[in-house]
Amino acid sequence: MTANSSQLTRTLSNGAEIPMLGLGVWQVEDGPECERAVAWALERGYRLIDTAQAYRNESSVGRAIRSSGIPREEIFLTTKFYPGSQDPLAEAEKSVERLGTEYVDLYLIHWPQGGPTWAWPGMERASEAGLARGIGVSNFSAAELHEVLKTSQIQPAVNQIQFSPFEYRRALVDACEDAGVVAQAYSPLGTGRHLRDPVVERIASATGRTPAQVLIRWAIQKGLSVVPKSTHRERIDENFNVLDFELDAASVSALDALDTTGQTPDALSRRGKWW
Repeated sequence: MTANSSQLTRTLSNGAEIPMLGLGVWQVEDGPECERAVAWALERGYRLIDTAQAYRNESSVGRAIRSSGIPREEIFLTTKFYPGSQDPLAEAEKSVERLGTEYVDLYLIHWPQGGPTWAWPGMERASEAGLARGIGVSNFSAAELHEVLKTSQIQPAVNQIQFSPFEYRRALVDACEDAGVVAQAYSPLGTGRHLRDPVVERIASATGRTPAQVLIRWAIQKGLSVVPKSTHRERIDENFNVLDFELDAASVSALDALDTTGQTPDALSRRGKWW
């Protein structure tokens, strides 16, 4: 991890620097709510914003970015290809139009619907067309990521996965690292479920931090970029205040022990597909 401005970053396989902390806007309604959340995050110092075609709020994200007055090149913008569609290149064109930008910094296959490799050539075409400066995947297991790596002309830069102490997918993160792919964590707070865990609360009390800060910091210390979601200004601020402390080894070990996945190489917690 390297320091970049006020943030820590990881270097991607394409040479770009991705912030270790960003704002995700999953389940945030298009319109004023989404615009406010993104505006507050950018004002606070976030420089990574994560959206998706399936979220149906790209237009709001784009409006907030333009209204911020922050130069576009200072913001790392991610969107995701909805694999129920047919052509990643055509959908990338629609995304950048909705976002009101010429490119996104990262374009991910949202999940491996239809198999892990069929959409990748279209993702590469989106990159070659200049619509996406980096391309990658999301919700891909170690085996699915390996299939993409075997056939790709452009290496996936990122695999965005559900990740927290309770979903400590260590073997999947290790597979990403071995392949030079940066793992990125979504739902680090378990959509709020993990905030009330007694171990998390005890560590938060002992460190003078909140449970959310403990969970986000744990993922950062594992080397992952993290994109927690919130629409509340005070929580957006709180989630950002994780770059100036470290969890000690005992706290990290206690959090590691909360895993319910067997440190799996898989990307999904339950059997079957959710798409």
